[in-house]
Amino acid sequence: MAWFSALCSDDYRFLGVPDGSLRSSFQHCSRIVETSDRLGYQNILLPSGWIAGQDALTFAAGMAGRTTQINQLVALRMGEVWPPMLARAVSTVDHMSGGRLCINVISSDLPGRREENTVRYDRSREVIRILQRMWSETGPFEWSGEHYEFSVATTEPAKTYQQNGGPLLYFGGISPAAQTLCAEFCDVYLMWPETESQLLSTMSSLSRQADEFGRTLDFGLRIHVIVRETEKEARAAADGLISRLDLKRGEEIRNRSQDSSSAGVQRQDELRRQAGGDLYLEPHLWSGIGLARSGCGSALVGDPDQIAARLSDYMDMGMRSFILSGYPHLEECELFARYVLPKLPQCRLNEVQGRLIADPVTPLTTAERT
Repeated sequence: MAWFSALCSDDYRFLGVPDGSLRSSFQHCSRIVETSDRLGYQNILLPSGWIAGQDALTFAAGMAGRTTQINQLVALRMGEVWPPMLARAVSTVDHMSGGRLCINVISSDLPGRREENTVRYDRSREVIRILQRMWSETGPFEWSGEHYEFSVATTEPAKTYQQNGGPLLYFGGISPAAQTLCAEFCDVYLMWPETESQLLSTMSSLSRQADEFGRTLDFGLRIHVIVRETEKEARAAADGLISRLDLKRGEEIRNRSQDSSSAGVQRQDELRRQAGGDLYLEPHLWSGIGLARSGCGSALVGDPDQIAARLSDYMDMGMRSFILSGYPHLEECELFARYVLPKLPQCRLNEVQGRLIADPVTPLTTAERT
């Protein structure tokens, strides 16, 4: 069970209405992470933006020593940083946190550039291959590919704390190129809210594709939550969240995102258009957040038992990872932890998959020290 820290200026009391106390500052976002750590969430997503936002990996480094048990799921856009330097930076944060690091692979357009999605996913594939090798090998390292060509004398500085492949790779995307990339290289396939039948169809397709590569994927859901003591209070909170929203302003907020034209975002928009006047796609699944947010556009709305039941349904479908958020993020984090978190079974996926080791550093021999 993971929460979300609003590094990309995505925190509101009233959706689309800026609030200075909730702006994307290190102080505010670090409070969300520290609170999530204290309340027992196992992971927290640190998103990557451009127009508004803090650098996710730098932020994670700053939080590594300020948290005790929570993983940090850092969104990294493939291609923004030269891969050998990225491998070393990720490894450094992995060691700083004692292996409490996961990566959310992003393949959206680079700032100021527009490319075909096949180009973006080919580059991501190349970067992932470089990272995974540099995280485990000692070098020297040679690489000659379509997007990168280099030679380095050693990869030892890039070896990660976590073994058996380095940090877990989370990935989301619904285009054919995106799904193939995830099936071949990533560990957790993240989906945005859709109807249960759509989610099951996607999970079945990805499972078949992963099997063709001899791999098995975990599945996760990125979704918002609005939980109150009663369903009536929760629905009122949802209505209140958009009560001051100017729809034109909401469209501007959606369009500023690097992924605003992606296939996944377009599907979220289409689902919202198909919803009824109350914006509910299914019982307790409300699409109003997408009126002023690109990407994940729906929330589970209800009382504690209703929210826990819906999450349990998703678990029965085969999902093992949930990345949650709500507005304002700090307050909703505390409400979910109070009302719902104790009702749910929990695990840490990088421990389940055997990524963590007790002592990753092999002492140098006398000859090596000399």
